[in-house]
Amino acid sequence: MVSSPAYEGSWRPDWPLDLRRALSPHLRGTGDPTLRFTEDGAWRTTTTPEGAATVRITVPAGGRVQVAAWGPGAAWAGPAVPRWLGAADRPETFDPGSHPLVVRLHRTMPWLRLGSTGRTWDALVPAVLEQKVTVVEAHRVWRELVRLAGEPAPGPAPDGMRVIPSARRVLDVTDWQWHRCGLDGARRRALRAVASVASRLEPHDGCDSVTLQRRLTSVPGIGVWTAAEVVQRTLGDPDTVSVGDYHLKNIVGWSLAGRKTDDAGMLELLEPWRGHRQRVVRLLTAGGSRPPRRGPRTAPTDYRAV
Repeated sequence: MVSSPAYEGSWRPDWPLDLRRALSPHLRGTGDPTLRFTEDGAWRTTTTPEGAATVRITVPAGGRVQVAAWGPGAAWAGPAVPRWLGAADRPETFDPGSHPLVVRLHRTMPWLRLGSTGRTWDALVPAVLEQKVTVVEAHRVWRELVRLAGEPAPGPAPDGMRVIPSARRVLDVTDWQWHRCGLDGARRRALRAVASVASRLEPHDGCDSVTLQRRLTSVPGIGVWTAAEVVQRTLGDPDTVSVGDYHLKNIVGWSLAGRKTDDAGMLELLEPWRGHRQRVVRLLTAGGSRPPRRGPRTAPTDYRAV
């Protein structure tokens, strides 16, 4: 018997919503147990201050978004969906300037909105797992961790969906279980460090991006790259750039100047759009150009064999 949702609601966006693209920053590879796309919409699990929740988002032909949610956190998660999808974003304050590529991308991508989940923990755990490893390896460990320690998704979610482990559950994971997941010591220590202060990292008091980044980087093992990745998703920050990203500086450099660059050069190129630098980054990663690949790709390291 399919349980009735604890929350149901609907909402009509005033822009051409692309559900898959709106939620894609939260998708951690193929087989992510916390996010599943279907023909008519998407399923997503999340933590909330009230507990876990499963949310189903569908977009019928009429364009009115239908939201249903299950679990103890349903009443918190359901009404948050418009913000997830970018309802609180203010792209009308963005001036694309005179760079022809940015002008063209801004004009041809009216679907781009920067969403905000209001949940630090859900963005922080996968960001820690992505520190200094290949994307393939980070996503594999993410799947392993969620399947090991995450609880089953509430409600009639698709098979295999689970909720990200709570901070307490992360602290209970043993060393041999971490090794089985393939998590190395540095990321393990960082994850335990943030789990021990997780409640203090949530934006309960309406803190802004600068404040949240300062709180995050005060935790051992959390640097500016991880903090930036978190505030982009948690608060929908339109300006903070992920300095230290292996590929991003070259995407920005190649798209805006036709050359590779370093982090300092990337920030210099983005300076004309201060206040919306992350928005420009999102435009460039969606429709900019990339330098030609030279040499083999970096092979993922399987720490289970170490």
